[in-house]
Amino acid sequence: MRLPFLLFAAVSLVAAIAPGARAPDFTTQGALAGKVVNVHLSAQLKRGPVVLYFFPAAFTGGCNAEARAFAEAVPQFRAAGATVIGMSGDAVADLQRFSSSECAGKFPVATADAAILKGFGVLRPEAFRGRQVSSRTSFVIARDGRVAFVHDDPSPTEHVTQTLAAVKRLKR
Repeated sequence: MRLPFLLFAAVSLVAAIAPGARAPDFTTQGALAGKVVNVHLSAQLKRGPVVLYFFPAAFTGGCNAEARAFAEAVPQFRAAGATVIGMSGDAVADLQRFSSSECAGKFPVATADAAILKGFGVLRPEAFRGRQVSSRTSFVIARDGRVAFVHDDPSPTEHVTQTLAAVKRLKR
């Protein structure tokens, strides 16, 4: 009887919200180029689609690489009419440094509390550095607030290319 329990325990308990679902609106604090900012999803959606990418923890190898990749691609996202926002359970003070160093001041990164993480279905069951963490999941949210695309993969390598392609498909 131990085997079925072990298999269940190994299955991810994270289930991101699906395409077509309404993205939960939120207002939280974050940072842009080292400055504290308020981030309100519905306000950003008034300007166009939003790429909302959740990452587990600032200043870790995969999250640093992913932030740099999104920063390099910001001009392409803007040309396609989209805004990029990074989200993690990190404290705003940590995100201030991260927004300057890893995001190169190109897009805001915001703190996600348990309600935001649960709302998007990205809350991981384990803690990291004594706080709640998210899965590495990227959403493309259309102007109407509906999720148009989800990329849920622990590897940071495809999040930028997959979300950029999804944003471009929205324009068709």
